[in-house]
Amino acid sequence: MVDAIISPLLEQLISMVVQEASERVRLVTGVEGEVKKLTSNLRAIQAVLVDAEQRQMNEETVRLWLHHLKYASYDMEDVLDEWNTARLKLQIEGVDHDESALVPKKVCSFFPAPCFGFKQVFLRCDIALKIKEINQNLDEITKQKEMFNFNVNLTTSFEKPKRIAATSLIDESEISGRAVEKNTLISRLVSESSSREQKGLQIISLLGMGGVGKTTLAQLAYNNDEVKRSFDIRMWVCVSDPFDEIRIARAIIEALENKPCKLVEFQSLLTNIQKIIEGKKFLLVLDDMWNEDYSKWEPFYHCLKNDSHCSKILITTRKETVAHIMKSADIISIKQLAEEECWLLFRRIAFFGRSKEEYDKLEEVGRKIVSKCNGLPLAAKTIGSLLRFKKTEEEWQRILYSDMWKVEELNKGLLAPLLLSYNDLPSAVKPCFLYCAVFPKDYLMKKNELIRLWMSQGYLSVAQGEEMENLGEEYFHILATRSFFQEFLKFRDNIVCCKMHDIIHDFAQFMCKKECSTIEINDCDDPLVDSFEEKTCLHAMLTIREMNLFPISIYKAKKLRSLVINHRNKENPSFINVLPKIFDELTSLRAVVITCQMFEDCGVFMNEIPRGIGKLIHLRYLNLSNQLIEELPEVLCELYNLQLLDVSRCLNLKELPQGIGKLINLTHFINPYTGLQYMPIGITRLTSLRILKKFAIGVSVNGRQICNLESLKHLKLLEECGIHGLGNVSDVGEAKRLELHKSFKNLRVLGFCFDQLDEQGWSKKEDHEELLEALQPPPNLKELEISNYKGNTVWPSWMISLNNLRDLSLKTCINCKHLPPLGKLPSLEEVVIRWMPSLKRVGNEILGTGSGHGSSSSSSLSAIAFPKLKKFSISWLRGLEEWDFEITGNIEIMPCLHYLDITTCSQLKSVPDHILQKTTLRSLRIIGCNILRERYRKEAEQDWAKISHIPEIRIH
Repeated sequence: MVDAIISPLLEQLISMVVQEASERVRLVTGVEGEVKKLTSNLRAIQAVLVDAEQRQMNEETVRLWLHHLKYASYDMEDVLDEWNTARLKLQIEGVDHDESALVPKKVCSFFPAPCFGFKQVFLRCDIALKIKEINQNLDEITKQKEMFNFNVNLTTSFEKPKRIAATSLIDESEISGRAVEKNTLISRLVSESSSREQKGLQIISLLGMGGVGKTTLAQLAYNNDEVKRSFDIRMWVCVSDPFDEIRIARAIIEALENKPCKLVEFQSLLTNIQKIIEGKKFLLVLDDMWNEDYSKWEPFYHCLKNDSHCSKILITTRKETVAHIMKSADIISIKQLAEEECWLLFRRIAFFGRSKEEYDKLEEVGRKIVSKCNGLPLAAKTIGSLLRFKKTEEEWQRILYSDMWKVEELNKGLLAPLLLSYNDLPSAVKPCFLYCAVFPKDYLMKKNELIRLWMSQGYLSVAQGEEMENLGEEYFHILATRSFFQEFLKFRDNIVCCKMHDIIHDFAQFMCKKECSTIEINDCDDPLVDSFEEKTCLHAMLTIREMNLFPISIYKAKKLRSLVINHRNKENPSFINVLPKIFDELTSLRAVVITCQMFEDCGVFMNEIPRGIGKLIHLRYLNLSNQLIEELPEVLCELYNLQLLDVSRCLNLKELPQGIGKLINLTHFINPYTGLQYMPIGITRLTSLRILKKFAIGVSVNGRQICNLESLKHLKLLEECGIHGLGNVSDVGEAKRLELHKSFKNLRVLGFCFDQLDEQGWSKKEDHEELLEALQPPPNLKELEISNYKGNTVWPSWMISLNNLRDLSLKTCINCKHLPPLGKLPSLEEVVIRWMPSLKRVGNEILGTGSGHGSSSSSSLSAIAFPKLKKFSISWLRGLEEWDFEITGNIEIMPCLHYLDITTCSQLKSVPDHILQKTTLRSLRIIGCNILRERYRKEAEQDWAKISHIPEIRIH
């Protein structure tokens, strides 16, 4: 992993020296020699890192040496960042002429052009001193390496991971094994207890040591159709260590109600649970239980115990004592897999996509490797995922005879396979994996968020012209295909979220020692309050119930680079006092996330950002979403390295600082659902922007320079943009000159919002139609939303030419009397139509096959309308009375439809039969539609028969 730090450091060092020379700016005399010496030391160390990384598990002294080297490297990163920031400051703000007039000629001789002021001189001298100190430290580390007799790796260039383009993830649900245990568990869950004492509530424990697949087995049983039919309610809660009663109670309620829980008091939570489950037969899974204190469990037991016949609680645990303490009526012990079952699991992964010849050649050595997995499914899966990418028998032999199998056991044999797989990762990917240890167990990691956090830490080093997020996708894919991630949530076959197995999480924390801290603090006696150490902690995630419990020991963690604060209480009297000190003390931070649970009666959480935030010059990632802040301080604009700024759902934020144009490295500005009424003109300088959720076109206030629609032309790299305030555009020529369809070739997600209409302003429907026609998007657009549109019967001609469009939303188009011919769009997968009070009928016009009244001829009919549509959602169409297609000729409609949602369409009389009777339909939801509810209820046998085949039906 250290190579992932050293190699980019060298590249950065060399690059910055070249930049300084090209800009005719010279460092303080003597530093050039220090820089050369530093480069030489780093290269000498880099040459032995491969051997050092492999020996560290067995040699404590090597591990300690690498530890010192790593932290010296972090210091060097900080200094180079200061150097780069000083250079950026000069480029952005220019020279302070008042100061430069005072600079003596003697000082100026060190800086030929341009001439710096006192602040710049002192900053450069400070950087020079820091480089010298680091060099002295590195000198000692370089000398120490000689005592280890490391093997020298002659190839010292930084390892660039090879893209795994042709591989796909294995569907774990299709992997066989554990059939006996699975059937036993299902049988126990669905059967009634023979014990009179357990008639009301029966507790079953699934017991097994680490890596034997307890959670997977529990999930298979939980999702079994017979189990589903046996219970009125099913709930799944991940417990993990420690046992937090309030968190678990809230999780149970959220599982019951399928929405966030607003209660915070424990007794109120228990009362609410009891009320919801009363009279119902339920199944509650408590996954990964460690608690051995019955007094913590007892309130839950009394709350959940009711008169319902044979409700069940299923516990998964590694400790037999936990099963007994919980008073389990039945304990199912899971043993290691039989060797043949372990082989089948391994074979399914390791030989995926291989030929029979390869299988015959590698089977013998593969079976020997499987025998070392000790029947542990996670070990077989992990080592199988590693060998999936090893082509030759020699590579398999090296794994078989690796010294890693001799390493002292951890978790009964899991350490060796995990180490082998980890060591085989490209150097650049290792820190990305270890970073995941900052999240708690069972945490649902959002892929895009994770990649952007990797970006903030400098883990994604790309050449000019390459995109960091694309590289992050590759690194994520590598980790996913190596089985370091699991439980993937997908959207259109793309992974959106994932989790880590708890053993993998333990391994990540073991490898990164105390660098990543996940701390949940519930009371002032919690020992974790004082758990931070000065140098070791680099990344921390804090979950705090009361801000007066904030761990002041965190201020000792001067090297902290990531800080995520999740505040769980609506009251926060001391938070405003905590935040300034964080910014004053923890100045090495690269990522800051401050979140809170949102409540309807939420008090003040954070309504201002302390000016001390300007000290965080290394900051790349700043998430202040869901806050009550009213303004961003101008000093925030001096964070020249900032890449992502998230102020989403900051409803009180009305304007941006005038100096926002200084944030030239900003690539993601996440600002939806804010009160922003306009964009300052400076935002046009942010030419690196890829995502701008809300570009607000406003009216100038107090003579301020603000952006009009045409100002957007400077941001040609945008991939995602929402254009708001189109009602304030008075000149259609601006839209024509913008040339969205020609100039914004990277744009994939686009929103048009015709809001901010003034009674005296430009609000005629004809003007809306003309403007929308002029805003033709680029042909590669994937997602489009049009809202608050006042057009009448005319939709833009370009709409049916968007052949790559997958998502379309039409919202609050109050004058629209018919829908555009969307059936012609070949790639459309999801359509959302909401709040169109003037829409009375949906007919053939939406198919693009005729006039809308059935008068089309067979020659004009398309073969398939909506060929790829999977989800169709209509809501709040209170004027809609008819939905019918008059079909002539050979036409197929929506052959791939999976989800149909109809909400608050109170006048709608029916839904086309051939839509409802589709065998592809998986889910039908009809909410707030009185006529439809009566028509398709179970008692109405004829119409119920049209929908009874759909697996999931919800009608209210």
